[in-house]
Amino acid sequence: MKPNTRTRLLFAALLASIPLRLGTPVCQAGGLEPLTTAVFDFESRDDVGKEAGPQASSLINALLSAEPDLITVERAELSKLLDEQELGLAGTISTETAAKVGQLTGAKVLVTGRVFKAGPETVLVAKIIGTETSRVYGEVVKAGGKPLTDLATELAGKIANTVRAKADTLVAKTRRPEDRVAAIRRALGAAPRPAVRVTIPERHFGGPTFDPAAETEFNKLLGECGFTVLDAKAEQKPRFELTGEAFSEFGMRKGNLVSCKARVEIKVRDTATGELRAVDRHMSVAVDVSEQLAAKTALQRAAGELAERVIPKLVQ
Repeated sequence: MKPNTRTRLLFAALLASIPLRLGTPVCQAGGLEPLTTAVFDFESRDDVGKEAGPQASSLINALLSAEPDLITVERAELSKLLDEQELGLAGTISTETAAKVGQLTGAKVLVTGRVFKAGPETVLVAKIIGTETSRVYGEVVKAGGKPLTDLATELAGKIANTVRAKADTLVAKTRRPEDRVAAIRRALGAAPRPAVRVTIPERHFGGPTFDPAAETEFNKLLGECGFTVLDAKAEQKPRFELTGEAFSEFGMRKGNLVSCKARVEIKVRDTATGELRAVDRHMSVAVDVSEQLAAKTALQRAAGELAERVIPKLVQ
């Protein structure tokens, strides 16, 4: 490829994203909210040039980000989060690691792939993975003589249509609050519930912070599962202290909808021994008509996922 290929690719992505609408949106009035999608660098070898994979994925990411029913994870943020866990941005994500990547990034759908030569044809193969269900779908485009920009645009269209058509199998069904409480109670069994205290300071970048959603969700679930929940003024000493931090920030705007990202971190300390019983974190994304509502919903979701994993450890 010529040295200015990357510039042409990114310029093509910008032009293509303006008029392109790859199908009927998932997110209609009263329907599903936009799906958060993370696009990883496609693999490529010397026969097509090692830069072909990252260039193709950058273009696909740009095209998908223009879709009103998809929210893409920023590639710089994706790379940073995965570097922290020693996971590369290259397309080596398997169904076994998809759930972990989903927890780290808040993505419901992952897209990985390869670019390679098959005789005279250039082939782009995409793997579409649901982080909550581990369902996998594939899409392929190929042609001889077509530029990479055309192939990537065609593949982006196929990916978007697959996500729309298979959304109900890529994303787990929304759990009712009572279902989560029932699952935690089953995990706890008949074990005695000790007294606990939850302290999770919260802030929203770029705006004021109101009542802490993550702390409220933990307290609610603990109380419904039979624990004695103490506040900061209680004289009784808790057996376990749950402390952490919660952050939320504006993601992007899609028409009248706003997306926000949230991350909740938690530590569980046994006050009798000083032992850390659990350390965990979860990231989530939510969409609503206002930034504050979206931020609170994302925090509540992340806290709920954490609580389901953490609370059973209080009796183990």
